[in-house]
Amino acid sequence: MTKAATKREKSPSERISERIAELGDWRGDTLRRVRKLIKETDPEITEEWKWMGTPVWSHDGIVCTGESYKDHVKLTFAKGASLKDPARLFNASLDGNVRRGIDIYEGDKIKEPALKNLIRAAVKLNSSTKRKR
Repeated sequence: MTKAATKREKSPSERISERIAELGDWRGDTLRRVRKLIKETDPEITEEWKWMGTPVWSHDGIVCTGESYKDHVKLTFAKGASLKDPARLFNASLDGNVRRGIDIYEGDKIKEPALKNLIRAAVKLNSSTKRKR
């Protein structure tokens, strides 16, 4: 058996940690903080690594993704258009019928209670949809 054949593939959580470390700036800090909030809000959430390098958090379906761009970090809620957003966190992808996004720029303050409420609502929506199937 070759070394390549015995090498263990990294878990999605390990890959997300690597991405955060690779960023090495405010974007990594933001993604780390958002990840912590997501996991605090739903300890049963599953971390996934999809679409050639996108962190994904799922519970009975995709809750949100966490992409990093040159000037912002984007949280995309898979069913965001169906979620109530009284704190008006959604500021991106507002024209779509399904997804909604939150673009976080350097220096932006994250409204933690409101973000946790969105995460809870997304998990609840996913779970209710799963039960109907």
